[in-house]
Amino acid sequence: MRKILYSFFLLSMTTVYAQSKKFFEKGNVQLQHAVEKINLRFENNLPFVKVKINGKTYNFLFDSGAPTVISNAIYNELKLKKKYRRSVGDSNNSRQQQIFTELPEMVVDQLVFRNVGAIVLDLNSAELSCLKVDGIIGANQMAKLFWRINYSENLLEATRDLSLFHPEDYTFVLPFKPQAQKTPAIKTSLFGKSTVLTFDTGFSGRFEITEKSYDPAKAVRKVKTFGTRSTGAFGAAKPVEAAIFRTDSLMLGNRMFSDEILSTGTSSLMGNEFLRDFAFIMDWKNNSIYLKQLRNNPPKLESFGFTYRFIDQKPVVAFVFQQDHFPLKIGDSIISINNVMLDHLDGEASCYYFMNRVEKDQKTISVKIKRDGRILDFNLDRKEYLN
Repeated sequence: MRKILYSFFLLSMTTVYAQSKKFFEKGNVQLQHAVEKINLRFENNLPFVKVKINGKTYNFLFDSGAPTVISNAIYNELKLKKKYRRSVGDSNNSRQQQIFTELPEMVVDQLVFRNVGAIVLDLNSAELSCLKVDGIIGANQMAKLFWRINYSENLLEATRDLSLFHPEDYTFVLPFKPQAQKTPAIKTSLFGKSTVLTFDTGFSGRFEITEKSYDPAKAVRKVKTFGTRSTGAFGAAKPVEAAIFRTDSLMLGNRMFSDEILSTGTSSLMGNEFLRDFAFIMDWKNNSIYLKQLRNNPPKLESFGFTYRFIDQKPVVAFVFQQDHFPLKIGDSIISINNVMLDHLDGEASCYYFMNRVEKDQKTISVKIKRDGRILDFNLDRKEYLN
């Protein structure tokens, strides 16, 4: 059973106001074959593709939870024209005014997209720079085709003819309502409350719901948490009290799931920790997602009880499970883990350890931290929670 790691990016961020709906209808796409196979690289629970713009190759995130995005660098290099500015919100409910533009052409293998609407964002801030992404292929761009995805095989395909993907072989169907920027919104219910989840290939976690959808009195198996564990387009979320819990039942489309693990946060999302066990088709014509289960990996929560961010290239404890006598505190500066020195790293090295955690796959770790001018050493065991 897979371990669930709670140190992830929440890049599936951007939401826009309804008046921008027409903007996200823009553009067209040309195919060379009935089914186009697209390069896909699935790393750190996120899907990436290579695209060409003006003959230059870029790294894009394939993110159904966001509209199409290009970096400031691409916008400036191509000398694109600003259509207008609008307020844009990220997954942490931060909002900023951003430029909306049109991208004349983007080539994805043999798919050629023209005149697609895109938002211009700074993708080099904080932890986002570690992903080394130049943009996002978003839901407004995806909605022009049918897509078939299988993360376990790094498989991504596109077509205009849904029948070529044989959706009848996919027994699990999720109806959705597309939002203004075409992101799929899926209705479900928890604790007797209606909840809408964004189907989000840019979210590396499993399931997240907002606090208003959570009922702590009905969540029998839960772990209380405090801190920051996500990064949106405009930076990390503020430290908050939250929870990770098991639910007895979660109805998704035409199927009931039991013993699922969810967390509370600022958004309601279904992400890749869940989707990686399925092959799935995204269909904006019929507003449906079809899933075929490839393996049954009951969710399991194992953790050392904390996670950390790199702030100014230094690791700092940012998120903890609230439990008696836990030795680490929010704000502790980490000097080393398992004798790997982490407190004097350059930008490249801090990104390496941010993406490739020293503690990953370890059962026991030694942590040296600095707190209030004192150096402290702790040994921690990985524990299983919610069992």
